[in-house]
Amino acid sequence: MITASQVQQLRQKTGLSMMECKKALTEANGDEAKAIEILKTKGEKVAESKLLSRETKSGLIDAYIHGNARVGVLLELGCETDFVARNESLKQLAHEICLQIAAMSPKYVSPDQIPPAVIEEDRRIFREQFAGTNKPANLIDQIIDGKIKKQSEEICLLTQPFIKDQDKKVADIINAAIANLGEKIEVRCFSRLAI
Repeated sequence: MITASQVQQLRQKTGLSMMECKKALTEANGDEAKAIEILKTKGEKVAESKLLSRETKSGLIDAYIHGNARVGVLLELGCETDFVARNESLKQLAHEICLQIAAMSPKYVSPDQIPPAVIEEDRRIFREQFAGTNKPANLIDQIIDGKIKKQSEEICLLTQPFIKDQDKKVADIINAAIANLGEKIEVRCFSRLAI
């Protein structure tokens, strides 16, 4: 028999709904650690579908000023409900993303936000670098595509390696938060100022 206090404890640890916590505890026969693993696995599966199907009508704005007062970041992080917007896990995520932006200076949120004119200008510059070489055109195109992709990963927040764990991208950290909190979370916009 699953008690209300067990469900409440799991909810406090995960930030998920009472119903989700009760289902996970029931499936895990009352074992809290197993229930957390069930919620994590289930959350990762639904994170992708949530990204596509839900709107982020709530959220928070976070700000960070570096200790030398020469770099500042303002971030708008969207989520679905006020309940999650007030959650300490989301606030911590917003702070981590602000630190990432301050340290790595991305220009765009994701590669699909890079204006086509910027990509074409970069492609032109890379093509000029290969002028006069005897490389086949299709090989040059492949090399340029690789350079464009690598450059996009470096200048876009979601595709940058996370500063606190280089094995993960920023998108992975956000997806883990989606799995943990059970709501769609997205970086709406950010601004980085530096002197």
